Amino acid sequence: MDSPVQPRRTFLGRLGWGLMVVAAAEAFWIVASFFKPQPAPNDAEAILEAGPVADFEPGSVTAFPAGKFYLVRLEQGGFLALYRECTHLGCTVPWSEKEQKFLCPCHASAFDIRGDVLSAPAPRPLDWLPVRIENGIVKVVLDDRRRRSSFSPSQVQPS
Repeated sequence: MDSPVQPRRTFLGRLGWGLMVVAAAEAFWIVASFFKPQPAPNDAEAILEAGPVADFEPGSVTAFPAGKFYLVRLEQGGFLALYRECTHLGCTVPWSEKEQKFLCPCHASAFDIRGDVLSAPAPRPLDWLPVRIENGIVKVVLDDRRRRSSFSPSQVQPS
């Protein structure tokens, strides 16, 4: 027994209706997403408490992987927080205690303890984050990464 063959026109008509239903569902989803309440902006700063001032020896570099920065205590005693990404292509730049510099493993850029470029291809110094000292505790503002063209003493938080 032969089964009736569905005419091509019927098939294309049903396919067209199916595509219209999908398009209508997508349009509804877009409109609903537009009217969905957005979360309120967080006005609080993201601050990481690094620890007491006494925990950081002058001339030391301490890594904070969670904050993606290094906290540098300069020989003069001031603090500088350096973002850990190379300014060339964004590789993570580790501190070499032996060589006393930041060495990029990707393209051999090097930075001194203040984040200034010692060897290219990095076009500028490492970015920095503001540091605060409140009640003897060193705090770093994580959501205020700043670009710089050179080191300035104003970037250092005196201890």
